[in-house]
Amino acid sequence: MSGRAKILREINKNKTPKTTLAYKEKNSIDVFGENVFSMSVMKKRLPKDIYQSLSKTVENFSELDGAIADVVASAMKDWAIEKGATHYAHVFFPLTGATAEKHDSFLVPDVSGNAIAEFSGSTLIKGEPDASSFPSGGLRQTFEARGYTAWDVTSPAYIMESPNGATLCIPTAFVSWKGEALDKKTPILRSMQALNKQAQRVLKLFGDDSGKIVSSTCGAEQEYFLIDKHFYSARPDIQVAGRTLFGAPSPKGQQFDDHYFGAIADRVLAFMFEVERELYKLGIPVKTRHNEVAPGQFEVAPVFETANLATDHQQLVMVTLKKIAKKHGMECLLHEKPFAGVNGSGKHCNYSFGNANQGNLLDPGETPHENAQFLVFCAAIIRGVHKYAKVLRAVVASAANDHRLGANEAPPAIISIFLGDQLTDVFEQIRKGVPTSSKEAGVMKIGVDALPDLPKDAGDRNRTSPFAFTGNRFEFRAVGSDQSIAGPLVAMNTIFAESIDYVATELEKATSGDISKLNDAVHYVLKKIMDEHGDIIFNGDNYANEWQEEAAERGLSNFKTTPEALPVLIDEDVIEIFSKYDVLSKEEIESRYETYLEQYNLKIGVEAKTVAEMASTIIYPAAIRYQTELAESCLKMKELGVDSDESALIKTASLIKDLKAGIDELISLMSREDDDPLAAAKYCCGEILPVMLKIRETADKLEDIVADDLWPLPTYQEMLFVR
Repeated sequence: MSGRAKILREINKNKTPKTTLAYKEKNSIDVFGENVFSMSVMKKRLPKDIYQSLSKTVENFSELDGAIADVVASAMKDWAIEKGATHYAHVFFPLTGATAEKHDSFLVPDVSGNAIAEFSGSTLIKGEPDASSFPSGGLRQTFEARGYTAWDVTSPAYIMESPNGATLCIPTAFVSWKGEALDKKTPILRSMQALNKQAQRVLKLFGDDSGKIVSSTCGAEQEYFLIDKHFYSARPDIQVAGRTLFGAPSPKGQQFDDHYFGAIADRVLAFMFEVERELYKLGIPVKTRHNEVAPGQFEVAPVFETANLATDHQQLVMVTLKKIAKKHGMECLLHEKPFAGVNGSGKHCNYSFGNANQGNLLDPGETPHENAQFLVFCAAIIRGVHKYAKVLRAVVASAANDHRLGANEAPPAIISIFLGDQLTDVFEQIRKGVPTSSKEAGVMKIGVDALPDLPKDAGDRNRTSPFAFTGNRFEFRAVGSDQSIAGPLVAMNTIFAESIDYVATELEKATSGDISKLNDAVHYVLKKIMDEHGDIIFNGDNYANEWQEEAAERGLSNFKTTPEALPVLIDEDVIEIFSKYDVLSKEEIESRYETYLEQYNLKIGVEAKTVAEMASTIIYPAAIRYQTELAESCLKMKELGVDSDESALIKTASLIKDLKAGIDELISLMSREDDDPLAAAKYCCGEILPVMLKIRETADKLEDIVADDLWPLPTYQEMLFVR
């Protein structure tokens, strides 16, 4: 029996999912937030004055009173120990995009030889992991090891449970000894401050001087694949690279669209229920689950949260998906393109901003042409996306996402905005004169008496647009499934802060304190923005070849690969905007540029080595065995005087020769070293990746003809369809 046959036999033994939740005893709603040191928990456990001080910091992003730290730490420790925690961990997000944590025990020995549980305010506020062990793009050298984690009060502490214990996790920022941001969180918090500061100026012009914090919000949809752990264990490429570096297409893929929103298999549904249960306990408001369009692909989506909390929770979603998948005998693949020929996975960031006084500031209302405040903020976004489209493209650039962006499944590498019929019409009226009407939503009659009339939106949606308005928010669809949403959120907050700053300045100059001039000033600014930046709006098919040509005529950038996209991060105007709003200094943004280039080169390097190794030690030997069988068969037929068909042997021998030549070429290319990271990235993209693809194409042709019992790797058909 072949190895693949044994795998299938093992999977078939365990097809019936086991009940892992006592869901009838305790409803998921009842567990929501039970492992979170939330404001409601703090209100019960902290003295009133301490709680009020902490609440003020959380709600207004105001300065933390360090004097309260000891009291908060003591209450947090007691709560965590009651939850079974024995250790605490400062959790942070280094530039790898992964989650990092260093665990310490509450246990401290006393002079009598016993132990006590101790957790001080100073320990809560500050930790000290080794800063030189994380990528820093030159901000920290090996001999410069000191780095600090700083307690992020705005993101609540929580308990992470494992089979044999629990850990108190404290969200933190991670900075160097010199105060430079070494992480993803610090710039998020800085960019939120920048956005709030500028938005307050616009709100004040419209009469809202409440001072309520304007926070950006995000609801990040997470797409992922599930495969059985036996398949994962038999695929070195998925283990090391996160994607299949080899694999012939399955006869059936996604062409029937029958998987999308289809009935969820029991095994997968059991996994989803447990994922949701764990996320509920952590206070993560996941709302949606469904089959995605590709076989084996699924999605989970939360409700909107403030940007910093959404970033933390998104990391926890990814960790939880992977952890619970293993528990159910599966592996969760978050790579943007784990399987060629079917849809890749994205992480659509639904973005907006608002405050407690007015709610969502990107809600147009029933008559957006009359909602001047909304139009001002929307116009600022139009200007920001047009002026800094290259930044939005750069922050989603990665070796993995390059396989997805631009394909007929995801937004193209060209950044544009979809506004929809209603808003496009309003802004066109502004460009030509004064807006006087908004297209009405209306009612849809289905034509069946038993079915109710449905409220109909004023415009359709566009799933091909990378930056689409979807009713009361913008959906940034180019973010990759394995990426942190921090980078995109930092970019959006910053470029929109700059654009709102521009709008506020223009309005302030035009009104000179006379509010009666506001309407004329608003119309002037909106028209100017449309005249100068309206080319970024495109409501058509972003996948069409004609759009590529039209976008070029409009002057829109089209960076198709990471080596093309990343260098814009160190353009003078980009460094200037991030520095101006105190989000990232010149040194900090240059460090990110260096780090992301390094990660790209390392990723391609690992994939290239894996391709060479698998082709040499797995695929080549299997093909040789098949060639030997064919040769022996042909030889025996000749000895018997019977004509034999040697076409299969000739084709196999030719492909084996091509495979060996490709391997030798790749190994030769990999021997080159380059000290310039950008030159190395261009070399990886232009030289190494094409040869990797050539080897794959040859190997996939061999897979199509080699005897099934001799082919060693689990196939696409098996991985995508066997549950």
